[in-house]
Amino acid sequence: MTSSQHNRWLKKLIIWIPFLIAVLILAIMFSVSVGSADLDLKTIWFILLSKLPIIGDAIEPNWTVNDETIVWNIRMPRIILAVLVGAALAASGVVYQGVLRNPLADPYILGVSSGSALGASLVLLFGIELVILGQWTLPVVAFLMGLITLVIVYFLAKVNGRLQIETLILSGVVVQAFVGATISLILALSEQKMQTIMYWIMGSLVLTDWSYNRVVFPFVIIGILIILFMIRELNMLVLGEEAAQHTGVNVQRVRLILLVVASFVTGAAVSVSGTIGFVGLIVPHIVRLMVGSDHRLIFPISILGGAIFLVGADTIARTILSPRELPIGIITAFLGAPFFGYLLRKRKTGYF
Repeated sequence: MTSSQHNRWLKKLIIWIPFLIAVLILAIMFSVSVGSADLDLKTIWFILLSKLPIIGDAIEPNWTVNDETIVWNIRMPRIILAVLVGAALAASGVVYQGVLRNPLADPYILGVSSGSALGASLVLLFGIELVILGQWTLPVVAFLMGLITLVIVYFLAKVNGRLQIETLILSGVVVQAFVGATISLILALSEQKMQTIMYWIMGSLVLTDWSYNRVVFPFVIIGILIILFMIRELNMLVLGEEAAQHTGVNVQRVRLILLVVASFVTGAAVSVSGTIGFVGLIVPHIVRLMVGSDHRLIFPISILGGAIFLVGADTIARTILSPRELPIGIITAFLGAPFFGYLLRKRKTGYF
């Protein structure tokens, strides 16, 4: 990279990252301030400030236990989980679109989300609760089923010991079709639990507490850090397999690692939120249109963009029909489906 290219990259990073961090903070502030409970802004912000070290010691509590429960134990865990899930799905979307060299790829293309949905559906249908896991039975089973689905897709995609992009995508489609049929069968058999299963499949952050954030956080952060360390290789893969090999990149190994890590992050997110679609599709694409094709910019900006997008979508989902709440997947689908159609119409050969 030349000095001028480095300077342009650094300048864009310095401009975009602080701006999007500020937007994310504003989105969080707005989201925590609205809801079906009638709380005034002063009370909300004093409750939040009371949780800060040093500053909190100087604040005299003049609110009820119920007020604090609503703000700190219901709204904030949900908002922070929206940040983590949005960042995870957008980060995975960047990897899938880059590795598969397809602007229409998203975190669900390899069937990870479908596998997770199947695992969750089985838990909800049979009321399974393992003694060791307790309330964590659903997310853990969903996560493991997502990873099992990924292994099956990779096994089907290998031809003569090599992983081919076209075969990988087709394998994902085949496995998703089979898993989708299985989920439909479960819904047909579920009767009384059909609504609960459908609500989870459509995506929701409603059953959330701080423990969910603590469990998902390390998976998301570790995955993002691994991808960051491989951003140069991802840039090379976008140029094509031959070009990447000429620069010393082990294409098969790098491709496998990136796809596994992206699927791992997706599985962690889906296991606690259900199948929230389109975040990994539209956010990286919009970011690419704004900052160009350098993944050193696309990746960190997409992470922040995904967090902002999902916080906004979740705020709409829980307030637009207050006191009723919509599954967040409905909101992201209303926003994402038209954009997906736009991409189909505008896509040209040589997008990357």
